[in-house]
Amino acid sequence: MYEQILKEMQADSFYKDNFPNDGQRFVAWYLHRVLLMDVHQTKAAITDGANDKQIDAIVVEDGEERLIRIIQGKFVKPEPIDAEPLREVLSAWTRLKDLPRLQLECSGKLAERLEAMRVGLQDEYDVQFELLTTGQLSPAAVTDFNAFKTEMAEDTELSAGLTLVDTALLETRLSEAEQRDLPELSCEIEVDPDRCLVCNEGNIRVVLALLPVERCLKLPGIADGKLFRRNVRQSLGIGNKVNKALRATLVNPERAPYFFFFHNGITALCKSFNLSADKKLLKVRALSVVNGCQSLSTIYATSGKVAQNGQAHGSVLFRFYEISQYDLGEAISINTNSQTAVKPRDLRSNDRFMREIKKRYEAVVPGAYFITKRGEERPADRDAANCVDSPDYAKMVISWQCQRPNLATNETRLFDELYKTLFHSELDPQSILALRMWLGEIDKQWAQLDINEAVKAVKGAARFHMMFIISQLVAHASNQSDKVPLPSATMGAIKYSGMILAQAKQCLNQSLLQAVAQSTAAGKVFSPQNWLKSRGAVSDEQLVAGTIVNVLRSLNTPEFAPIMASISIPADKFSFRWSAE
Repeated sequence: MYEQILKEMQADSFYKDNFPNDGQRFVAWYLHRVLLMDVHQTKAAITDGANDKQIDAIVVEDGEERLIRIIQGKFVKPEPIDAEPLREVLSAWTRLKDLPRLQLECSGKLAERLEAMRVGLQDEYDVQFELLTTGQLSPAAVTDFNAFKTEMAEDTELSAGLTLVDTALLETRLSEAEQRDLPELSCEIEVDPDRCLVCNEGNIRVVLALLPVERCLKLPGIADGKLFRRNVRQSLGIGNKVNKALRATLVNPERAPYFFFFHNGITALCKSFNLSADKKLLKVRALSVVNGCQSLSTIYATSGKVAQNGQAHGSVLFRFYEISQYDLGEAISINTNSQTAVKPRDLRSNDRFMREIKKRYEAVVPGAYFITKRGEERPADRDAANCVDSPDYAKMVISWQCQRPNLATNETRLFDELYKTLFHSELDPQSILALRMWLGEIDKQWAQLDINEAVKAVKGAARFHMMFIISQLVAHASNQSDKVPLPSATMGAIKYSGMILAQAKQCLNQSLLQAVAQSTAAGKVFSPQNWLKSRGAVSDEQLVAGTIVNVLRSLNTPEFAPIMASISIPADKFSFRWSAE
């Protein structure tokens, strides 16, 4: 793995041109190749350098994940390494408990990332430290690692998970990123004849077995993640709230024997299995756990307690399915992961307001489809360009109709307290289509738009600020700056989207520069990611949009005349914004 990574870093000019040493390049390689961050996001996340306080990168993942990754990298030849990198991680974790002080002491790049992290912590994002290395921890370092992991997870001031991303786990995650198959895992599992049942269901062979918790430690592929290669997500670490509760049960002598009753069980797929004649040994080929990654990872992380003699730890229900069809296995993986916390979006998927919007939109717009459920696929006979996912709908409406693009990344609020505001019936189907078309143009031209790199790194938020700015350009051009244009009335302007987006881009860049200047004058740390979540960004963009329209009017050139005409719409096509406070 070391040689492969080194070769890729040397071959790609992105790493050589933007990062001065192999240590930074290695972390950048991981962000870009494994976490699939684009070049702007990768450059924005890297904090390694002078006065980095043992923190090489901070990634704040908005949206559903709501996760803060803090990464420390060690790019070394495949050889044992001592506990020094672990002590650096522990030092970084300790310093992060006092963010204001750390921001004063660290480099400017790290200070900006810490400001984004601060807001994430206020919104209760999970924190995950990752020790990224191509080396191998020595036995003594492994002992320290397990002790540090427990200490960090149980801390009440800054609870965090700790993951060792070594060569084995890197290989697994890279394969997932590239959607490549990994070598098959096969094993032999001891079972109790009185607690094992073999049967058929739907022409599929099934084994139901109760396994002692401590026997789970013998399963292959837990530490490097290979056992979970077909699971919908990898381990979230024991710092995660659900996993902390699992661990609390496992280490509690009074509750541990009843673990079976508190747990939904593990679902595993295999290509074939064979149960011995005495029903004491189950041989499994191509084993993959598709539901139970968090549980098994937590059991493994708590192995020191689980393996203690003289203490009963209860049992886990295992379901082994003998399945050779890949598509059926994928469907099982998706549908059995219902243990994930139910989100407000899920609760609204069959709501009356949601169904009414779906019905009206699909009835009026040819080839349209409105997706209401997570994981739902667009039918093959529907037009992808006219397909709207409910989260995108909510983000488009909050940005355009409510004029609050700063709230677009807070999906929980969109589907909770703001739900009835966003999903009521006032917006006509053609306006929904217009919003979808504008967002499609933003996405189509995103790579070519010369947006400030710090903002472009936060695409999930910036694209909806671009949509808001378009509405502002229309409002100012129509002398209706205190109102909101009807989206369907702007469809004629979409044919000039290239030039309109160029002006919107300019507005976003100038607004950012204005905000940076204000922050610097006030002696504050500026975070582009936080700025995009603030009302200040909205005010800055409104002001600059008006200035840009006035400049275009004063130019009065043949080049801009048709654009100005297209974004100047009648006064009766405006309304007051929908309240989102």
